[in-house]
Amino acid sequence: MKVILDNPAGAPRPASPYYSQVARVEHADGSALLFVSGQIAEGATLADQTRGIFEGLDALLRAHGATLADVINIRSYLTDIGKLQEYGAVRREFLTGTPPTSMTFEASRLFRPEAQIEIEVVAAVPAPE
Repeated sequence: MKVILDNPAGAPRPASPYYSQVARVEHADGSALLFVSGQIAEGATLADQTRGIFEGLDALLRAHGATLADVINIRSYLTDIGKLQEYGAVRREFLTGTPPTSMTFEASRLFRPEAQIEIEVVAAVPAPE
């Protein structure tokens, strides 16, 4: 097993230099698990921020040979759980297949004061054929 910590070029830059965006855990057969740090995005509404986050997650995953279809776990942190339906509607635009395992929490505040949502994911990358 090999672990690679990465901030891939062409993907959103981390909000701070003190963490890596992706931890790639490679297995002997060539498969891998990708652990993607919590992501926030700019936007006036929860829907705007959620779209920005999923677009950023897509770029981070693609940099490691994965897509949003490879997400097996998602954790979402909302500052207002009352907006769960708004979040869910956008999430369904991006996660269109079998839904991953999931946890959603309400948090009183996030990394940036303007952030209404933060999302982290785990993705499974199959071994090359």
